[in-house]
Amino acid sequence: MSKDTVLKTIKDEEVEYVDIRFTDPRGKLQHVTVMADQVDADFIEEGFMFDGSSIAGWKGIEASDMKLMMDTESAYVDPFYAEKTLCVHCSVVEPDTGEAYDRDPRGTAEKAEAYLKSSGIGDSFFCGPEAEFFLFDNVRYSNTMQKVSFEVDAADAAWNTDAEYEMGNMGHRPGVKGGYFPVNPTDASHDLRSEMLSTMKRIGMKVDKHHHEVASCQHELGLIFDSLTKQADELQKYKYIIHNVAHAYGKSATFMPKPIAGDNGTGMHVNMSIWKDGKPLFAGDQYADLSMEALYFIGGILKHAKALNAFTNPSTNSYKRLIPGFEAPVLRAYSARNRSGCVRIPWTESPKAKRVEARFPDPSANPYLCFSALLMAGLDGIQNKIHPGEPSDKDLYDLPPEELAGIPTVCASLREALDELEKDHEFLLAGGVFTRSQLEGYMELKWEEVYAFEHTPHPVEYGMYYSC
Repeated sequence: MSKDTVLKTIKDEEVEYVDIRFTDPRGKLQHVTVMADQVDADFIEEGFMFDGSSIAGWKGIEASDMKLMMDTESAYVDPFYAEKTLCVHCSVVEPDTGEAYDRDPRGTAEKAEAYLKSSGIGDSFFCGPEAEFFLFDNVRYSNTMQKVSFEVDAADAAWNTDAEYEMGNMGHRPGVKGGYFPVNPTDASHDLRSEMLSTMKRIGMKVDKHHHEVASCQHELGLIFDSLTKQADELQKYKYIIHNVAHAYGKSATFMPKPIAGDNGTGMHVNMSIWKDGKPLFAGDQYADLSMEALYFIGGILKHAKALNAFTNPSTNSYKRLIPGFEAPVLRAYSARNRSGCVRIPWTESPKAKRVEARFPDPSANPYLCFSALLMAGLDGIQNKIHPGEPSDKDLYDLPPEELAGIPTVCASLREALDELEKDHEFLLAGGVFTRSQLEGYMELKWEEVYAFEHTPHPVEYGMYYSC
């Protein structure tokens, strides 16, 4: 919507409220709601002042004034509020200068797109994330000084084959690692996912499919690709709708990478392509019909993979998924055939669909920072002609140990990822896309998470060490 269209929509559809939304450094959607009769052309042009000191990782109280600037093209009517509410995603600017606030994730995404154009390499960067999630019926957890525990349950979970229910146990449910594509009644969440997808379509999102995923209680909906900032907005809507539709069904959705042990974790494969002058830059006559630019892009991703982990896998829980020896894409290799490396080239007949898929990210990531960091790593690869080496078309997890030992891996912990980002971040600073202040603030937040995780006894440790 243009500014005029937003104002016309408010009037014609009798919108009561306008929900102004933005994303904090950790990737959580935040909002403030104003009466629609307060929103006019001046409101949209001048922005909305708020206290930035209350957002973790942003300003101190001595310089807390910040301004939200509405991107009217992102507007949509909220499908969940009782009163008709128009939602608009915002970027954050400094109120005195009007310049983008350097710690605003959405502003970073906008700067990354501008940097791509200024580089002359391309004019459009498209992302297609595949964010998985889990659905549970009951979630309980405790983090106190004398009790650390969690418990999740779902009627369709693999572990409930012998559970007693008042109406009986129907017995149809996917087994461990047996959830990929079964029909109902084994797939008991089809209608719920359909409502999620239909809700997305009704608010203007570009979606195409849904299905049960491999793990028990695990699911995925399909987002059609879009440009960097727009797709990050879409992923925020994706999470918002999944959480709220699940809640309406009496269920709880989580995007944690590894909420349960012994089954597949949750990833967010990110399909990427660069275009220039209406033509796909990644199509060519090299390996898997890629261009040299695409190979260099892969080279940049693989070179900077460990630093990227701080943005693509930013939770301590992320590394319970990224464990060598399983199906997780921990090896810094690429291939058109297998899915066991960090980067895959999906098969396609059309040059327009030629793309590169990063398989190690997960949906705990802040999408604005994740997509921007991936683009910056790839651009560094193109600019410095970083060749990724030979492809790995073998099953990487079936290699002899001595051969496997020669393939580098991604990080094994968030602590390692932050250490790697500290050592390797210059590529992110190119064009002022990321700033040192932003990286310092982000790492400070993430170190808090590392310390909280590392300083807390784990229930597994009681089983292993209590009687030592």
